[in-house]
This record gives sequence, C-alpha cells and structure tokens, in this order.
Amino acid sequence: MPKCARGYHGLVPMKSAHIHLISDSTGETVNIIARACIFQFQGVDIADHMWPMVRNRTQLETALDGIMEQPGLVLYTLLEDELRDRLEAFCQEQNLPCMSALEPFMTAFSRFLGIPSTDRMGGQHVLDADYFDRIEAINYVMTHDDGQAANDASDADVVLVGVSRTSKTPTCFYLANRGIKAANIPIVPGAPLPPALEQDSDILVIGLTEDPARLVQIRRNRMRLMNQADETAYTDLDEVKAEVAAARRLFTERGWPTIDVTRRSIEETAAEIMQHMFQRKREAAQ
Repeated sequence: MPKCARGYHGLVPMKSAHIHLISDSTGETVNIIARACIFQFQGVDIADHMWPMVRNRTQLETALDGIMEQPGLVLYTLLEDELRDRLEAFCQEQNLPCMSALEPFMTAFSRFLGIPSTDRMGGQHVLDADYFDRIEAINYVMTHDDGQAANDASDADVVLVGVSRTSKTPTCFYLANRGIKAANIPIVPGAPLPPALEQDSDILVIGLTEDPARLVQIRRNRMRLMNQADETAYTDLDEVKAEVAAARRLFTERGWPTIDVTRRSIEETAAEIMQHMFQRKREAAQ
C-alpha cells in the first residue's frame, strides 16, 4: 500500500490493496470482522493475508516479513503485550495503518462490567458447555437432515420445511454452530408430511421458499454437477412454479412463518429464524 494512497475526502482512491490479518488463535474473529468491512467497499480489489496462531516472536517476525513484501492495512487480535508492541512499532515505522480488532469492544465490556478482561488466547474455543451444545446440535442436524428421523423431531429447536434446493441443510448447519438443534424436511409433490408435523403443534416449523426461476437455475446447476440430465420435471419452470405455490399454500394453512430465501445469504436466513425463535420464547414467557 503506497504511503500516499488515500481514498477519502477527494484524494486518490485505491483500485487494489492488501490487508493482513494477524491472530494468536485460529483467526476466525478477525477474519469475520475483515469480511464484513471488505463487503462495504465495492470496486476495490482487496487481497487478504491470514496469519493465524501467532504466539511467539519468531511467528510474528514471519508475519512481518510477509507484510514487508506486500504492505497494507494490519488488523490483529493479539493479547500478548510484547507481540502487540512489536507489531504496532513495526507498522508505525512502515507508516502502515494497524489496529486491534477487539480492543474497542473489550474496553467497552470492561467499563460496563467494572472488571478487567482475562486476556485468554483463543478463549472463544474453550471446551465449555456451549462448545458441547454446538457439537450436540451438529450431530442432531446430521441425523435429522433431509427428512431423516422426521418422526423423532419433537425435541428440535426448529424444523425447516421447503421444496428441494431452498438452502435447508446449510441453514441448519449454520444454526447448529449456534447450538441450535435444527431438523429439515423436504416438501415432495404427492408425498405426505411426517406425522410428527401433523400431531405436535409445539414444534416451531418455518417454511423456506424461493423464486421459481431462481430455483430452476439452482436445480439445473446441481444436476449438471451430478452429470445428470437437467431438463426434467424437477427443472421445468411451470412444474416448479406449481411446486412452490403448493408449498406456500401449505405454510399459510398451517400458520407457519415463511422466509423467502431468494438471493438471501445463509446468515441472513438464519438470523430471521433466530428472531422467530426469540419471539416464540418471549410469548411463552408471558
């Protein structure tokens, strides 16, 4: 990154840039923050360089050599004072922007709670109850995926239903990483729903739907990847329109919340599902 390169208040905007993400753990946190920021700057070719598990001076020096080769913004999550000081001093010498990804939040939490942080490296990955809840939820998703064990879904936190290729499985796995036990059941034309959905009104069921034209495109791509013919009733637009319309009617008849996943990310869909879960808990507590 050239020292004079600036892209704000009328100065020359950059067309490409490097960012370096340095972490004393897996780098998951700093990567998520960087991804969220990069998404807001369209039209700039940004190359990110990940330097995880930086826990001693030798590992940090390796990262610094990489920064020297391709200078750029440095975002870090380092808790060891010696490593932080060395990194910040290096960036100051090279006139490179450098900031902690967590410090503003840690400071806010510390002030609010009235106690200092413990500065544990990789603290978000400890084997606590939440960790085992996530593992249990992932196992649950695998055994209740695509209609498996559908009659044993009464202990699910949420059941997703929808026609084929409406992102049910990836959404369930995303939820599982939040410790949420999610089952998913496909709606197949002419096939009845599992009795569990007919009998247990306490299960939170959410319907996923998608624009038929978009659904046809996704299904065709799927069939091509499997080296199968992509011109069948499964990908016929009129058939898919009827399939989607029938599913929507079912959701309305049952009073199930419906989420249109057309061009919506898995994260956005999961966030709306969690809102429904939260709302249900609030209503149950009243």
